[in-house]
Amino acid sequence: MANVRLQSITKYFGMLQALNQVSFSIDDGEFFVLLGPSGAGKTTTLRVIAGLERQDSGSVLFDDQPVDRLAPPLRDVAFVFQQYSLYPTMSVYDNLAFPLRAPLRRIPESEIKARVTYVAEILRISHLLDRKTARLSGGEMQRVSIGRAIVRNPRIFLMDEPLSNLDFKLREALRVELKHLQKTQNSTILFVTHDQIEALTMADRIAVLSQGRIVQIGTPNEIYDHPATIFVAQLVGTPRINLLPASCVNGCIHVDGSLISLPVDVTGGMLLPTRFYVGLRPEDVQPVPDGPFAGEVILIEPLGVETVIHIKSVEQTIVSTVPGMTLLRRGDIVRFTLARERLHMFGEDGKRIVAGHDGPQAVNRGG
Repeated sequence: MANVRLQSITKYFGMLQALNQVSFSIDDGEFFVLLGPSGAGKTTTLRVIAGLERQDSGSVLFDDQPVDRLAPPLRDVAFVFQQYSLYPTMSVYDNLAFPLRAPLRRIPESEIKARVTYVAEILRISHLLDRKTARLSGGEMQRVSIGRAIVRNPRIFLMDEPLSNLDFKLREALRVELKHLQKTQNSTILFVTHDQIEALTMADRIAVLSQGRIVQIGTPNEIYDHPATIFVAQLVGTPRINLLPASCVNGCIHVDGSLISLPVDVTGGMLLPTRFYVGLRPEDVQPVPDGPFAGEVILIEPLGVETVIHIKSVEQTIVSTVPGMTLLRRGDIVRFTLARERLHMFGEDGKRIVAGHDGPQAVNRGG
């Protein structure tokens, strides 16, 4: 395995800048997730690392050695695509063995058999080895596709949304299996996704990519609890964060168009601008009988494990989540409280405001 470092990677396609000074590092044995919406530059980043695209500037390093001049086969990476990329007329065994039978590898058939057997066992597809891949289910085909990558024992696995074509339950199962496999094999994985649940549940660290730029890098907890920008705050978390325009007047924070007012000391020493945004995760808005705020329930979404409650305070709608089911109904007046220690403050430029001696500062954890 290897550690991987990108230094100021910039890539253009004609006049379109796909990557803009992208820099990050992946530690040996780390599960690193690149998270962002469609068109953010995630797949282009993978292709640059693999050598399938040549960057216009910057450098890719494996174990601190530049690999920019190496052809894709010499970089020793395994690419798992969104589509399965299997040979439908071949058996599962032959699909798994195919990358090991390349003339340059010169691996004896006995070793190929041992590797294929081992990989089939850990992926629980041993019973499928004689079956043609055209007769497999989607989940089985993706297991074979991942197995073709594992059998090579590459320096790094590059995975481009490999679970996105699967149904919810199968995605959930394969997430667990893939994470377990990575830890037991000590593999280095760069996993690309637009699904924030995949990112939060699988990653050791996450890099958030937007319009070709790294916006923030951190652990799942850091990304969720301390989003560097409004973009990150809205990208991560279900239901989405409540983002409310606010102002600071006479020592109080007033949420526009509502009856919500908080003493400025809840900011923990932050010096706030006149206009800003308050962010509240839905789980930090809790109905309680003696809550300091009140509003009308305008929508209830029972989800079994939790219930999503939409509360109207004058003109603002605030989303709350509570465990299990609720007795509240549409039209009820409910009192609620806010977890003041978990407020998020963002400037009008969209950047997080943090405490500073010389006024509000913005956090940017990218790099």
